[in-house]
Amino acid sequence: MKTKHLKILAEIFETPTRAGIAFSDLERLAAALGGEVIEREGSRVILSIAGGLWHAHRPHPGKSAKKYQVESLRNFLKGRGITP
Repeated sequence: MKTKHLKILAEIFETPTRAGIAFSDLERLAAALGGEVIEREGSRVILSIAGGLWHAHRPHPGKSAKKYQVESLRNFLKGRGITP
């Protein structure tokens, strides 16, 4: 994993939860972890990482992931044994 991906992973695990993480960075992190991004209808996206699926909606009109999305992804990653 590149330094940029490690930085994003560290930002996901920060407390209090950070606002302003670009959703596209979350998608790139999934790819760096060996997962894939599955496009669904409209703004729906599924991130497939380590055999699990995380469902989300791309934020619009903004680009930043919502705090609840970051917290949900953090819990999903912890459940898969992925930590910074």
